[in-house]
Amino acid sequence: MKYFVLIPDGMADRPIPALGNVTPMMAAKKPNMDALCARSLCGISLNVPATMVPESDTANLAILSYNPLVYSKGRSPLEAMSMGLTMADDDTAIRCNVVTLSEEEECYEDRIMLDHSADEITTAEADELIKALNEGLADDIKHLYTGVSYRHCLLWKNADSKYPFDRPHDIIGQRIGEYLPKEENGGAEFLEFQKKGYEILKNHPVNLARKARGLRPANSPWLWSPGTKPALPSFLDKWGKRGAIISAVDLIKGIGICAGMDVIDVEGATGNCHTNYVGKADAAINCFKDGCDFVYVHVEGPDECGHRGEIENKVMSIEKIDSLILGPVYDYLKESGEDFKIMVLPDHPTPIEIRTHSSEHVPFFIYDSKKDAEGPATYNEDTSRETGVTVDDGSTLLDIMFLG
Repeated sequence: MKYFVLIPDGMADRPIPALGNVTPMMAAKKPNMDALCARSLCGISLNVPATMVPESDTANLAILSYNPLVYSKGRSPLEAMSMGLTMADDDTAIRCNVVTLSEEEECYEDRIMLDHSADEITTAEADELIKALNEGLADDIKHLYTGVSYRHCLLWKNADSKYPFDRPHDIIGQRIGEYLPKEENGGAEFLEFQKKGYEILKNHPVNLARKARGLRPANSPWLWSPGTKPALPSFLDKWGKRGAIISAVDLIKGIGICAGMDVIDVEGATGNCHTNYVGKADAAINCFKDGCDFVYVHVEGPDECGHRGEIENKVMSIEKIDSLILGPVYDYLKESGEDFKIMVLPDHPTPIEIRTHSSEHVPFFIYDSKKDAEGPATYNEDTSRETGVTVDDGSTLLDIMFLG
């Protein structure tokens, strides 16, 4: 038996007036998802416990059967593992976005968060900015490491691994003062880091060149999601199945590394809606050919479109996931002559309306090649809810898939 899990990150949404009051899932042409859903167990799942923030680390840990209440140490340590960093026991990993703040105001606190991704800055440009920040801010206890695009990692010895930073994608269009680290609750050093970082980056040649090309500058670091060294039980030991993870996102790769799974890099995989969909499908098929029992493909595009408020691109990314990933992998599995199961679901919703993650249940279906079920004719938020099948603990989904 082969098992394929497809995660269109943030695909679930809310009705959008510009789409005629339907969701991107409802608007998208996705014949493969719809056809499989009609023959599947279909329902809704809550992948992030109600007491936790709806982040991709908690949601994807749950889908992979690692209860985030037990195993979540924050997303940044997982990203650090993916980047090949060695964390000491006294290290705290902190995500460092390079973001775009408004520049007209005199006071840092009065600036507006314009873009959490600085127009999805290239990794090469961001690397120059990270080098400049290290030159001005790094010392024996803290150092920055370049990640991908706007996503980077700060290792800081003995820093507060529970500090309640605010997420930059939650405050688009808002004055940052209310969301900055506070001196009164131990955030003075973090605040100083960000303010000094702004002074280093605001007139950096990379940013001046970006503005000359009509692009947003990455003019400030923004710290969030701290955590300590992670540890997960082996996926192979837990389930007796050799697993592989395919993603452009360091966080998801880090989960795979910590779980002892094969982690596959795909050339041209970007973490946005303009990614190498075909390459991800080919990589999944090659993993099965290479003997993997379980392949987990994560696609970030719908989530990034949700954060950026890009309605048409979110619909487009769902359609491409359906036609360029799900279709080819299903065809391969069907022709392989071996029994297989396919599960499709977003990790969490990322509604265009709020441009950040939300905590609702998400639609899922599990297709079993050995036995057809009676699912809804189309796959979306409403039809999945109407089945009456509700999974309130997403960390049990693999129990259903493997044992059901």
